[in-house]
Amino acid sequence: MIHFRLDGDLDARMNERLIHRTFQVSVLLKGAHAVVECAAGIALALITTGTITGLANAITQEELIEDPNDFVATRLLSFAQNFSVESKHFYAFYLLSHGAVKLLLVIGLLRGKLWSYPASLIVLGMFILYQLYRFSYTHAAGLVVLTVFDIFMMGLIWHEYGLMRRHLPAK
Repeated sequence: MIHFRLDGDLDARMNERLIHRTFQVSVLLKGAHAVVECAAGIALALITTGTITGLANAITQEELIEDPNDFVATRLLSFAQNFSVESKHFYAFYLLSHGAVKLLLVIGLLRGKLWSYPASLIVLGMFILYQLYRFSYTHAAGLVVLTVFDIFMMGLIWHEYGLMRRHLPAK
């Protein structure tokens, strides 16, 4: 059996490539999430609250016939019936603006624009604070997952930002 020992420099370069690939994949995932948010915001802006209620009725009708007390179906139907035009406008604006900001930052990060690194760190930090605030009220596990991913992203962005700054031409 032959054993190869990588020298430290080669090992470090391979490690940096892995971190960079992880950064790229994570940024692409954030970009995909941003596109979904934008699409959802646009869709929400274009449909009426009546359409939302009708869709909820159609989705829950059979389940409620089988079990009139079905937890998920009754909550979904109640949410749709109480979903106001003001709430619809807020969520449409929130999703579209949140997605658009993330999409702008993702494009900047993928193109290696120096401004996008600190801007992304600031925006992600603000999103994390808001997610923690929302979690204190909702205790939604999805917010924890999103927050952990955002913290992971911040670490990758910070690492990439350090590399970018080190490779800038000296003035």
